[in-house]
Amino acid sequence: MKTFYLLFGSLFLICHAAHAQFHLKANLQNMHLWRGMEVSSGMVLTTDLSYSLCNGHLVAGLWGGMNSRGSYKEFNHYLELYYRRFKLAFWDTYNFSPGAAYNNSEYFNYKAKETGRFLDATLSYSISDRFPLSISASTLLFGRDRDEANRKNRYSTFLFVSYPISMKKGWVITPGIGTAFACSPGRDSEGHFSKAHFYGDEWGIVHVSLSASYSFSLFDHPLPLTACAMWNPQSNKGFFQLGVCLFSF
Repeated sequence: MKTFYLLFGSLFLICHAAHAQFHLKANLQNMHLWRGMEVSSGMVLTTDLSYSLCNGHLVAGLWGGMNSRGSYKEFNHYLELYYRRFKLAFWDTYNFSPGAAYNNSEYFNYKAKETGRFLDATLSYSISDRFPLSISASTLLFGRDRDEANRKNRYSTFLFVSYPISMKKGWVITPGIGTAFACSPGRDSEGHFSKAHFYGDEWGIVHVSLSASYSFSLFDHPLPLTACAMWNPQSNKGFFQLGVCLFSF
């Protein structure tokens, strides 16, 4: 983890003289969904403060989320690098929601067997403007992705494919599908071999989604709307999310 932050600091110093800009965004939605899982129910406010450098090729940011009941709280750091149609993102995720079954009371605890956070790395690629198929691979490199015996990291990996379809009058429809597995399967609490990973109990499809977005203006203020239906065949669950971008600049 120290290497990650050293890399971030080095890139910041190298690029600080280049064209840089702050960005702030806030979304309001009826729940928070992520990779086949419902992270939080209830009204959720998410905020994103970022700083882009090197003409937008490097973005460093802080992301936070909280629901109206206070039962969901999250604060993350992230670093994203863009090159042509490639994107490499590192997210240091810390969910400190009350009542969690893991250690969520020590923000700066980075001990592998104790920490309640995880570092997620995602490499994504978009083929072209004419064929905007997006492919991504995300792996949990460190943290709250241990096997049940807490002996090793499972390196849970989530593969996702989506294809946005531009419609008339500003609509964009995006179907997507994701599968997950453990690159390094561990053992359960009794010491038996287990295929379980961060997203489910075995390899398989954990995310099927159909999302729609539409942009409109209210008193000359843009208010992009999103709707997303998501199903998880492995957990036998389905969700429907509605959201609006309150502001973005």
